[in-house]
Amino acid sequence: MHKILIPVDGSELALAAVRHALELVGHGLKARFVLVNVQEPANLYEVVVARDPQVLQQVSESAGKDQLRDALALLQAAGQTVEAVVVTGDPAQAILEQQEAFACHAIVLSARGAGALKSVFMGSVSQAVLRDSPVPVTVVHSPEHG
Repeated sequence: MHKILIPVDGSELALAAVRHALELVGHGLKARFVLVNVQEPANLYEVVVARDPQVLQQVSESAGKDQLRDALALLQAAGQTVEAVVVTGDPAQAILEQQEAFACHAIVLSARGAGALKSVFMGSVSQAVLRDSPVPVTVVHSPEHG
């Protein structure tokens, strides 16, 4: 059974990647899923204002869980086995680390996104995921890209 990693940022475009993965299951692929949300590290201003690293971690974790909610619900409603994780760091590196940590066989991601993962799906970071991934990467384009 394949284990597929899907980076999710709460956008409709990220949900398109989830729907694509479910379409593959509908065509007979036996799969389990790992959803990952990558939060950007706190900047200096946030560190100074918050003063408590635990507060920043809680805010980041809460934001990540919120961004995972719709994708998680979509997979669960389809009866799929799914794990979800929120991590902090460089998006491309974090995605690749989670692929390894969960022993995923493939990555399905949207062509572009919003929020913390926006850079993953545009330019050099997406190229890093495509270039450095030891497993196949499927890029799902938004409907207007066909």
